[in-house]
Amino acid sequence: MAAMTEVAPGRVIDGFALGDCLHEGAMGRLFEVSRPDASFPMLMKVPRMGLVDSAELMLGFETEAMILPRLHGPHVPRFVAAGSVTTVPYLVTERITGASLDGRLGAPLPAEEVARIGAAIADALHSVHAQDVIHFDIKPDNVLLRPDGRAVLVDFALSHHRHLPDLVSQERRYTAGSAPYISPEQVRGVRTDPRSDLFALGVLLYELATGRLPFGVPATYAGMRDRLWIDPPPPRSATLAVPDWLQEVILRCLETEAARRYQTAALVAFDLRNPQQVALTERGERRHRAGALAQAARWWRARTLGVLPGGGAKEEPGAAPVVMVAVNTSHPDDPRQPELQRVTRRILSLSPEFRLICVSVVTSGLGIPDPRAADVQVEHRIRLRHWIGPLEVEPDRVSMHVLEAPDPSAALVEFAARNNVDLIVLGAPGPDERTFAWWRSVASAVTANAPCSVHVVRRSGEPAA
Repeated sequence: MAAMTEVAPGRVIDGFALGDCLHEGAMGRLFEVSRPDASFPMLMKVPRMGLVDSAELMLGFETEAMILPRLHGPHVPRFVAAGSVTTVPYLVTERITGASLDGRLGAPLPAEEVARIGAAIADALHSVHAQDVIHFDIKPDNVLLRPDGRAVLVDFALSHHRHLPDLVSQERRYTAGSAPYISPEQVRGVRTDPRSDLFALGVLLYELATGRLPFGVPATYAGMRDRLWIDPPPPRSATLAVPDWLQEVILRCLETEAARRYQTAALVAFDLRNPQQVALTERGERRHRAGALAQAARWWRARTLGVLPGGGAKEEPGAAPVVMVAVNTSHPDDPRQPELQRVTRRILSLSPEFRLICVSVVTSGLGIPDPRAADVQVEHRIRLRHWIGPLEVEPDRVSMHVLEAPDPSAALVEFAARNNVDLIVLGAPGPDERTFAWWRSVASAVTANAPCSVHVVRRSGEPAA
């Protein structure tokens, strides 16, 4: 432990030269560091030792040291090195250029800004969840916004990796996260459900939209237990400028029962980026909390719920894929359309929760002023609606998009990447290039460049092109 007292600016530890101490708090210190072979700015995180909570801090340090090397992508800082707990425990990571979300709080933000920031955080959560990690401490301090608008998640001390030992659950004392942001299942000690992060995202969205915390800052476990049954005041009761679609998204994230929330972060991001496609329910129209009798009934049901030891039973959501179908609305009579519908229906039947995105790309008239442009959009949307009809999909699970682009394949690939699509379904090129050139050019390029799986549909008995 003596080595810890020697960590200070000017020292060199394992080849890392310590610069200024950028932050000093109860949990530890952050130093800027450099090393001759590093081409990017770095930070060293050193936990505080010798305090009452040293054991808890070391569990957090070991958890982060296990998880960070297994994460990658633009939504997490790059891992560089970790020091031994027997000498000088430290973590060195990339220093992210950008400010924390904490600096954006205070006055309510416009709905469009809330949606932009929220979608960026949802993208980050989607990336982390896809790598088998649940963050469990989403709060303003732990979200950084890059200059390009992408969100970065930091501080994985309370996180859980699906395939690694959960050290935090071994702590005998109650350890959940930051009181204003924890989910109902975290209050009970359940550490296996990624939808907990979506609840915390809902708290952030509420705070950004209203300037207030939906549940205040409870100081005791009893105060946090209210999360098991109480619903927050609707955002519009705090700020009239919150539109119904944004309130719908926020309150769905904040549902007490995880099964009633969004099932994946990708679905949250999609709705925030496409407010006109958000299907409104009673949540979006709510102006007051539930009445006294309804609240009392919730309390009665929750009164016997306690903390589950060892991280709780596994209670994870099922698959909730985002499926995108490329529909050639310029040729609605294309004989591939019925087979495309049949395959799409079969794919959707495999998941109880899904989002279907039907996309058409229009290439005519680009760059040339056309008074009929709005009519063209409407015409192709009507064709998309007719195409969707036989699928009998609930309106809140499907959305339609008409893109205008000179390169249909590039537009589809970019749209799929931006909306975290899990599967693209489109028709195969046919033997007649003159009639089906759209399918030929798009199918091959999308298959080669897509950021996800691609299902190419061919009519039964049809020869390859």
